[in-house]
Amino acid sequence: MEVRLSRSEIVERIKKLIVDVPNFPSEGIIFKDITPVLQNGIAFQDIVNLFSSTIPKETTQLLAIESRGFIFASAIAHHLGIGITLVRKPGKLPRPTISHTYALEYGEDTLQIHKDSISKKDKVIVIDDVLATGGTAQATEVLCEKLGAHLLGHRFLIEIDSLKGRDKLSATVDSFIHC
Repeated sequence: MEVRLSRSEIVERIKKLIVDVPNFPSEGIIFKDITPVLQNGIAFQDIVNLFSSTIPKETTQLLAIESRGFIFASAIAHHLGIGITLVRKPGKLPRPTISHTYALEYGEDTLQIHKDSISKKDKVIVIDDVLATGGTAQATEVLCEKLGAHLLGHRFLIEIDSLKGRDKLSATVDSFIHC
């Protein structure tokens, strides 16, 4: 007999696997290390199933943010039978791209997407591991907007609530773990 866990039971199991790494990548940051979740086959399967259960049926593409978003989006897309579009740092995509440069606390960063990867006919969900300040997710929204796709929302494994990243986003946000 198969035992199905509730969303809250899955989330509690996943939370126990995530390791806080202080002062990484720089002083004062507490990095949320999700590699133990990926190393645990059952936990990884549970989180992919949980993500998948929140994706609207009309979704045609998942927008995967570099790099841990690639891991989750690939597994979710396979589970749902839909495609993924990679959102990457400059110089990583081989065909013509569009870019969006956005401000960071100290400097700026740029994201790119292939010009022909999504269009007005697409309905997309953005996938990433952590929502922190929201800059990367907001830049992904801008890229989606530039190509005319309909953004249905964002899905994150973890959201760091104190950084208020969701306030920068125009589409709905669903995060499984709140810190």
